[in-house]
Amino acid sequence: MNSPHSYAVLGTGSYLPAETVGNEPIEKRLGLTPGWIEERTGIVSRHRAAPHEATSDLAAEAARRAMAAAGIGPEDVSVIVLSTSTPDWLSPATACQVQALLGAHRAAAFDLMSACSGFILGLPAAAAFLGDGSGPRRYGLVIGADLLTRFTNEDDRGTSVLFGDGAGAAVIGPVPAPYGIVGDVHVASDGTSADRLYVPAGGSRNPVDAKSEDSTGHTFFMDGRAIKNLVSDVLPRMVQESVDEAGVTRADLRYLVPHQPNPVLLHRLVEPCGLDPRQMTISGQTVGNIGAGSLPHALDVAVRRSPPVHGDLVLLAGMGGGATWGRALLRWYAPAAA
Repeated sequence: MNSPHSYAVLGTGSYLPAETVGNEPIEKRLGLTPGWIEERTGIVSRHRAAPHEATSDLAAEAARRAMAAAGIGPEDVSVIVLSTSTPDWLSPATACQVQALLGAHRAAAFDLMSACSGFILGLPAAAAFLGDGSGPRRYGLVIGADLLTRFTNEDDRGTSVLFGDGAGAAVIGPVPAPYGIVGDVHVASDGTSADRLYVPAGGSRNPVDAKSEDSTGHTFFMDGRAIKNLVSDVLPRMVQESVDEAGVTRADLRYLVPHQPNPVLLHRLVEPCGLDPRQMTISGQTVGNIGAGSLPHALDVAVRRSPPVHGDLVLLAGMGGGATWGRALLRWYAPAAA
């Protein structure tokens, strides 16, 4: 096996911090009428990490659960790919801390930063590292995790009502054709839209200093209308392209698992995507938007709520800051059935 087309998701896991934050305190702080947030976003609560928790802690717990679902241990993992926009530190890679927390001492580990699309980019990256899958440690961990509440301006209505903390993970491993990733994993970017969703301060262009902290430059800025337009335009197009390339129909899809910008927007896109509502996985009602963790968390929710059967088609699609977007079509592999 010398291509990522022979790799499949063999186990999923997710983790949400214990503390939940409902809409009422946010609406009071922002001077919003009761019910305003749920009516416009579909979100009723989100999770907030404890003071002692960092992104690596969330990522490691999601990874443990994915490994348990796949029936493997840390010694079986060859590579850990972590997508996050909220690393523990600017350097080194947070994936290295996840490796240490898991005890996966023989695994290579590196970060990707591609916002809500990061889990999609992580799939071919991990598969390429694993190569032909013939070695003794044939498995990769692809993780998305973000701790967005620590980088959110509490007075910003556009982000504080949406963002939460959480992580999702998947174990990938080699499987017989025609299972696993169908065709190519498609990713795209539009760097001219980079400032539509970003943290202005903290990098080499504008290092964090007292001035940036006073001006909330270290928190996320989001052009909500631009992001909404991106998702509304790109998601239906990715569904169309995926089924056309695979030679299947929309009705053949067991699930479309998108990242979770907000439930109201996703409900509105069911019809433009040409899908039955039961095909669209929407999991953001009680977690909000958890960034790179949104898509793998939603996948874990779908798998645990009503597991795909052997051979089912599952389409993963993410769109995020950068701007970036990507899609991957999976023909589900269920070892017991195989």
